[in-house]
Amino acid sequence: MADLPGEPLHILLVEDNEAHAELVIRGMRDQQVANRIHHVIDGEQALDYLFHRGKFADVQKNPSPNLILLDLRLPRIDGLEVLKTLKTTPHLLRIPVVVLTSSDAETDIVQSYDYHANSYLVKPLEFKKFTQLMKDLGFYWLGWNTMPIMD
Repeated sequence: MADLPGEPLHILLVEDNEAHAELVIRGMRDQQVANRIHHVIDGEQALDYLFHRGKFADVQKNPSPNLILLDLRLPRIDGLEVLKTLKTTPHLLRIPVVVLTSSDAETDIVQSYDYHANSYLVKPLEFKKFTQLMKDLGFYWLGWNTMPIMD
């Protein structure tokens, strides 16, 4: 299990903007915690990964994540639908989901929490602030936060 000492934490990054994805990946890799980032670019791929379908069927290569970083504005299936699906699926509902999006719309924030998001973060437009957010996010979710052992 990835929660054992010395084993990497698995992070599923669901982000269609390549520049944002690269900043998140760099920020997460700079943490003092061993982690592996699995990046998908749309909501359909996210659900395929989580349910081990299609090209994500190999559970060894595509293990269940310890943390999901989820953009809301995604092609094919939007982030809110992904969030709703995983938080209503018994074997997935304990996975922490951090909504990481450019939307600061109150309706998106409310709906994300209604669908049981664990956190909602608006991506800063400024590079330095975005980088600092990734550092803080990594420290909290990968270093300080205690999560249950996933089944």
